[in-house]
Amino acid sequence: MEKEQLIKNIPFSELQDIVALVDYEEGRVVSRTLANKPAIGITVFAFDKGEGISAHSASGDAMVQILDGEALITIGEKEMTASAGQVVVMPADVPHALQAVSRFKMILTVVKRTVSRLSD
Repeated sequence: MEKEQLIKNIPFSELQDIVALVDYEEGRVVSRTLANKPAIGITVFAFDKGEGISAHSASGDAMVQILDGEALITIGEKEMTASAGQVVVMPADVPHALQAVSRFKMILTVVKRTVSRLSD
């Protein structure tokens, strides 16, 4: 029986350049999902300048780590500009949005609430 892979779309047991996992494409947002499980999601994104994700909320805490470039991040009523090497956590159930000030790449890690099963 083959072992279930919990992380996908990336070679195992080999060093990887995380920034090179997604390429910029003109006028697009490009993503590569590395994990999508009930308790966690990990995705690497590349945003062309001017592209973004409109305001929305998530049921889990979402951590954005900027790998390259610069992004305008809005969390609730607060706006901030984040650049390579910076990280911010967007709390669960609070509206947030991202806009590319320049082309930028990021890792998005969402830690989700899990539903516990009731005992019989």
